[in-house]
Amino acid sequence: MAATRTNELLGSKSLISDNHFLSHSASLLKSRERRTVQVRKVVTAVATVPMTTRLIELDSVRAIPETPVQVTVSGQVTVGYNAKEKMKEFMFQWWDSSKNSIDAERGVSLQLVSSGVDPRSGKAKVSKEAIIEWSRDFNISADKFITHNVEFVVDVDFGVPGAIIVTNTDQKELFLKSVTIEDSLHFDCESWIQPEKLHSEKRIFFSNQAFLPGETPMGLRELRKKELRELRGNGEGVRVSSERVYDYDVYNDLGHPDKGTKFARPVLGGERRPYPRRCRTGRPPAESDPKSEAQADESMPMYVPRDEAFGDVKRQTVDAGSWKAMMNNLFPFLKHSTEGDEAVNSFSDINNLYKECRNHSHLNKMIKDSTAGAFKFDPPNIVSRDASCCLRDDEFGRLTLAGMNPLSIERLRVFPPVSKLEASVYGPQESALREQHIISHLDGMSVQQAIEKKKLYILDYHDAYLPFLNSINAHPDRKAYATRTVFFLTQLGTLKPIAIELSLPPMNPYTPTKRVITPPVDATSCWQWQLAKAHVCSNDSGAHELIQHWLRTHACMEPFIIAARRNLSVMHPIHKLLHPHMRYTLDINARARDLLISADGLIESLFSTKECSMELTSFAYKNWRFDMEALPADLIRRGIAEPDSTEPHGIKLLIQDYPYANDGLLIWSAIERLVKDYVNHYYPDSISIRSDLELNAWYYESINVGHADLRHETWWPKLSTPEDLVSILTTLIWISSAEHAALNFGQYHYGGYVPVRPPYMRRLVPNQDDPDYPSFVSDPEGYFLSSLPSLKDMTVLMSVLDILSTHSADEEYLGDRKDLSTWKGNPEITEAFYKFSMEIRAIEKEIEKRNRDPKLRNRCGAGVSPYQLLLPSSEPGVTGRGVPNSISI
Repeated sequence: MAATRTNELLGSKSLISDNHFLSHSASLLKSRERRTVQVRKVVTAVATVPMTTRLIELDSVRAIPETPVQVTVSGQVTVGYNAKEKMKEFMFQWWDSSKNSIDAERGVSLQLVSSGVDPRSGKAKVSKEAIIEWSRDFNISADKFITHNVEFVVDVDFGVPGAIIVTNTDQKELFLKSVTIEDSLHFDCESWIQPEKLHSEKRIFFSNQAFLPGETPMGLRELRKKELRELRGNGEGVRVSSERVYDYDVYNDLGHPDKGTKFARPVLGGERRPYPRRCRTGRPPAESDPKSEAQADESMPMYVPRDEAFGDVKRQTVDAGSWKAMMNNLFPFLKHSTEGDEAVNSFSDINNLYKECRNHSHLNKMIKDSTAGAFKFDPPNIVSRDASCCLRDDEFGRLTLAGMNPLSIERLRVFPPVSKLEASVYGPQESALREQHIISHLDGMSVQQAIEKKKLYILDYHDAYLPFLNSINAHPDRKAYATRTVFFLTQLGTLKPIAIELSLPPMNPYTPTKRVITPPVDATSCWQWQLAKAHVCSNDSGAHELIQHWLRTHACMEPFIIAARRNLSVMHPIHKLLHPHMRYTLDINARARDLLISADGLIESLFSTKECSMELTSFAYKNWRFDMEALPADLIRRGIAEPDSTEPHGIKLLIQDYPYANDGLLIWSAIERLVKDYVNHYYPDSISIRSDLELNAWYYESINVGHADLRHETWWPKLSTPEDLVSILTTLIWISSAEHAALNFGQYHYGGYVPVRPPYMRRLVPNQDDPDYPSFVSDPEGYFLSSLPSLKDMTVLMSVLDILSTHSADEEYLGDRKDLSTWKGNPEITEAFYKFSMEIRAIEKEIEKRNRDPKLRNRCGAGVSPYQLLLPSSEPGVTGRGVPNSISI
């Protein structure tokens, strides 16, 4: 029987059970009456076959039916397009009847491809072409998505459909959302189909069933390879927005040398400046520098593979009234304002930025009255809960554990700290910190005792900033140090800052370049201490945005995504697992290269690092390690935790109340359990790992091409066992979800009040020998305010942070999967996802419980903001919480 033969071809993992889809008369049909078409048996050459039995071709392969009997199969095709534009098009058609003969053919054609093969030819069996004509099926009242009914004509022994071949015969692209056959077999397409005239290649879509490469049904094997070949492209030519080609390139598109030498930037990627690779756009070289790519413009926009681009809701969230207005109109206007920088005369000037319907006189000087209303900022949590003008010591320590950047704090293991920079270039490696600077703050312990008791911690930005300070400080409105801050872990479990080292590049042997500021003892030292903390926070702000946020999540994830699209078929189980965690990342990264991290972009304009910003990230990338991106490994590396098999997560935290780590470990362990269940279902042993060619090609390419500059490092995890794969996938999902969320969605609430967290400083900390010292002594508050960014830059910064902290209405959060029908035949997988979802909900309740615990001083107390950044769910907007599946903003 046909059903028996189909199951033999598919093996034990049939697409749909016989009881639901196959019958004794036709393996494709359900048990209901169908129209049967009797066709004369083919006995002569193809050229003599009548039109009614014309064979359907797939490339050069012809499927010749063995039996003349054919049947119809029903389906529903759901497509999306702009309904208003379609209506305009149809109205023009009605007005011009001469177009009717042409326009009637507009629509989409589809062909089913069987999972089995013709036993005579050994090739895939293909249905007759089914055509949907928009002019007949378009629903005038439809909104965005419309479902069309369609019928396919297939041979009676066609077997189970495993793929659909689609051709767009319309004049415009359309979004193919899904296809359902006989209400039982689903194809979740979720892809844009380009007009045939624009892209002649037919599109291939596979059913939702997951298959490892070696288990691919015979009829789908060539299609699986063909689709991946098309996604890889040939590495040549300029990519256009309608394409779906994934390839690699270095970061040679950050500078704009054709605008002048001040806009030129070095290429990132290569031996001199190592860097992860980004998605290739193929734009021609700049006229003045062949090593740099020409700037994107309207004629050659920034390329993003079509299916990676923001959806309508996401794009509207990013663009609506803010992104485009700020980037294209407001930002250039403010930047080149003839009125100059708006000085901060008092803290009330800053506080007024957050008060609705109050005095906006300083804004009215900068922008027109009609747009002033756009700058009524909601008070960040840090302002609404504590309106003090400067950062308190206790809050300074708390925010290193439960703030916008909880990834930089480390345990101090050597005192004094020692630089790793080359002494002949950057000066003596020894620190200026001495025991006498901190001994009075150690609760009676010596420094060595405090180190042994694991009581000393450090925020060390010395080596990250020192190589770039000469360039930074050459700007009249930028002044920075290479800072080290030492903290003491109190009996309450909080961190207390006890010393700040401020370093400058060596000028001459007689001028000291290192200086230590300690907690104040009088009015003068109080303001010096406040200025020193502001400089530390400025460094922390830059390191957060550039290193922890951009480099470690956005940039380092992109090669893994490109490699996955190029090497893992959409049928591959690992592609299906990772798919939600790759959503929108390439689009947001492209927008960042275009607007944020490019020459004279917002990062250079708003942060202390100016034109050195991206070089600083290249310098940091030399020390990046994928094996240290796993949360437990990162905590151990930083000395914040120690291995301990008796603890629930296998490690013991040395700072018991470390909200990022405490909450993060809950999420990490939940992800790890899900991935372990998933991987063990598909890969029972090491042989199954080694025999998966797509999986190994993905991981090999991620390292050797995507991270080519670090490919020879010995720390790269091996991929030999299921345990290896669990570790790799857990790390990738962690980075793209929880780690990124912890670094991103608190930007406005934690960074939106500039005196507490300035993105740059304009003056150094004065000492008695400085010309500015008398003015500092006479008006220390005025000196502090004049060290902060201008009101103009504060306003732009808050606008940027507001956008970057916003959840769109279409956000998909950790624990929510919309594609569980993919594993309809695998109850073990659906159960694993269900358990994961329930565990994420339980984690949210546990975090909320912790935030109410008065014993946890770093997340609960008078005026203390609860730590919500790792609460999994969120409403749209700037909520300061929510863990999306992917790096989407």
